[in-house]
Order: sequence, then structure tokens, then C-alpha cells
Amino acid sequence: MFAVFKTGGKQYRVAAEDVLKIDKVKGEPGEIVEFGEVLVVGGDSVTLGAPTIAGAMVAAEVLEQARGSKIIAFKKRRRKNSRRKIGHRQEFTLLRITEILTDGNKPTKQAQPRPKRAPAPAAADGAVETSREAAPQSRKSTAKKAEKPKSKAPAKAKKPAARDAKKGKKK
Repeated sequence: MFAVFKTGGKQYRVAAEDVLKIDKVKGEPGEIVEFGEVLVVGGDSVTLGAPTIAGAMVAAEVLEQARGSKIIAFKKRRRKNSRRKIGHRQEFTLLRITEILTDGNKPTKQAQPRPKRAPAPAAADGAVETSREAAPQSRKSTAKKAEKPKSKAPAKAKKPAARDAKKGKKK
């Protein structure tokens, strides 16, 4: 089943469990937001709205509120000594579509709790760790210095012989 809904002046075609990036809407991460302007509902049979479908709704879980990458607007008027540089970062909301509802139904699914990351399992007794924490930084740096052969001292720079002639001095 799919639906086309409208938000922020744009239209999006979605199905259940789709992850979508839209212009910012109100809501904290983990909340369920509802979009009521559904234009098309499809599946076995397609229902078109005129302009929207009465009683249809798209429910989505807010995953993240964030800002996009920086866009730089640089304007220059040549030969006028006029320049202007402005940066902009567009705010967006990352959503996961939970359900597509028809006939005036309300969303039934609650926001899924975020899985908590467990700390890495500790190494077994007698096992050698290969992580960065296993060897101190100072040992690594001294070992690398010991492996490198010593280089020769740099040669002294010679002064140019014709220096007086270049400056225009007479001998």
C-alpha cells in the first residue's frame, strides 16, 4: 500500500517503513506526527482525492531534527568593488512512515524505543587485545623512531660567488 501526501508545499510518495527527509515539522525525536493532506492512496485499488481524501492520514515517527549541509551564496559585481557572501543551512526532519490510515482511523502504533548501545564485551583472560588501548602511544612512537635509519646532516648552503657583481659594486 502506498500514499501520496502533501507537506511544506511538496508532495511525497511513501509506503510503510519508508525513511523520508522533509522540511522541518514540529515534533521531538520519538514522537508520532500525522499528515492529513493525503492526495492518493494506492494498493489493490487506487483512490484519488479531489483534492484530498477525506478520513485518510499518514502517520510517521520523527527520527531526527537536523540541519543540512552549508550552501554558500556568493554574489559579485565585477569592476564595482562589490561582493557579498552568505551561508545557509536548511533545517529538515527525518521521518519513518509507520502507517497509512483510511476511513478516519487513528494511529495505533506507538513510537518504537531506540535501542541502547551496549558497551563492547571485555577481553577473555589471557587474551591479547589488539585495540589502541592495549599499547601505550609512547611505545609506538619510540619504536618507529628506532626503526628509521638516521639521516645525514643537511649540507651547508654556499654563498653565490658573483654576489658583488649582481649588486653593481666595483672591485
